[in-house]
Amino acid sequence: MKILLISANTLTAPYPVYPLGLDYVARAVEDKHQVKLADMNSLRDDEHLGEIIRGFSPDILGISLRNIDNTDAVDPTGFIETYRKLIQKIRGYSNALIVLGGSGFTIFPEEILDSLNADYGIIGEGERLALLLDAIENNKDVATIPGVVTPHIRKPIPPPWDKKFSQQFHINHSHFGFYLKKGGMLNLQTKRGCKYNCIYCIYPYIEGHRQRFIDPTDVANTALRLQSAGAKYFFITDSVFNSNYSHNIAIAQAFKKAGVSIPWGAFFAPIESPADYFQIMCDAGLTHVELGTESLSNRVLSSYCKPFQVQHIVDTHQHAIDAGLNVAHYFLIGGPGENSETLNETLSNVDKLKKSVLFFFCGMRIYPHTKLYEMSVKEGQILKTQSVLEPVFYHTPSIDTDEIIRRVKNEAKNRPNWVIGSGGTETTNITAKLYRRGHIGPLWEYLIR
Repeated sequence: MKILLISANTLTAPYPVYPLGLDYVARAVEDKHQVKLADMNSLRDDEHLGEIIRGFSPDILGISLRNIDNTDAVDPTGFIETYRKLIQKIRGYSNALIVLGGSGFTIFPEEILDSLNADYGIIGEGERLALLLDAIENNKDVATIPGVVTPHIRKPIPPPWDKKFSQQFHINHSHFGFYLKKGGMLNLQTKRGCKYNCIYCIYPYIEGHRQRFIDPTDVANTALRLQSAGAKYFFITDSVFNSNYSHNIAIAQAFKKAGVSIPWGAFFAPIESPADYFQIMCDAGLTHVELGTESLSNRVLSSYCKPFQVQHIVDTHQHAIDAGLNVAHYFLIGGPGENSETLNETLSNVDKLKKSVLFFFCGMRIYPHTKLYEMSVKEGQILKTQSVLEPVFYHTPSIDTDEIIRRVKNEAKNRPNWVIGSGGTETTNITAKLYRRGHIGPLWEYLIR
């Protein structure tokens, strides 16, 4: 069969994100089917997508919904209406079966299926599309396939994908050049699954708690292929890269052995690390450390179920700085346990994080299948029957959200390294201008003071 895989994501703030998930899905089905990829970030035009659909004449249209909204309480934007219009356009171009998937779809499968009028959905990891295609082609009952849902068949999320998963990209894909021009950034994965229990996070639900590791040599070979294809930078998309230090160090050794020479970044938890850990990573090409700091109050960190305290954050920050790395901290202000006193703690402790960029998200997005959702229902902030498909945020009862935003914005004045949310249109425009001038990577390091 002919399979057209479409990345529906058009969120580019603060920078465009390469649709890594499609690489994995394409690899899972391409041995038996003819596969083509289309990326709305690179097309930016529904009519161009129509030309691709008419020219390819797919039997199946697989649409990945990565983002449901921008998770920014200061400037909330939902994307469901955009997706609805896109699928209405697609229906006008083709009678092919439409299959939805992606992390965003997995969070809200029933509501999105009903809202977007698709034929099938894949919840959890997208490699299960191969099972669905086999069933369609051989007239098998799709109801027996874990993770496959329809408007009439609803199921719980299946166990994590236990077969091998591998990334396969093709340099001739139309969207590949788009990302090379927009900062040269491509994505890479070293493992799936998250062992932590942060109250707001949906990763453990989507990927499971059990970590499944990709062989370090395979990771390095993929990184080398990205480099050879023209990538100038890659970001490791693991939920938390440093959740397994032995695997990290094996990855670093494999990078050096393979000759990977382009810079890279990842998302880290500020937990206790082995001696010289960041220097080892730096020697293997790491340049950007993005830390899920969330708060600088131990009471709030405990409320968020974080596996670290303020001193761990300060120590991790200093270790990374000493290794010569660029460091950014991401804060989630206003969640459970936040009050005026804990906010004061965070704002006063920030001075301990020298030479870094600070991203402040003032509000915690409520997603189903999280402890935060259960807390919000129990506290009466949302109803059990209420839809949270459009952006809904938790509000601590101990301090007004507007007061939090006002105080953070006031502290951020004349501090270019303090960014509220993702930075908005201004940051996106500056980033685009720097990319046109040939700069690479996430670029937030230019804000460091």
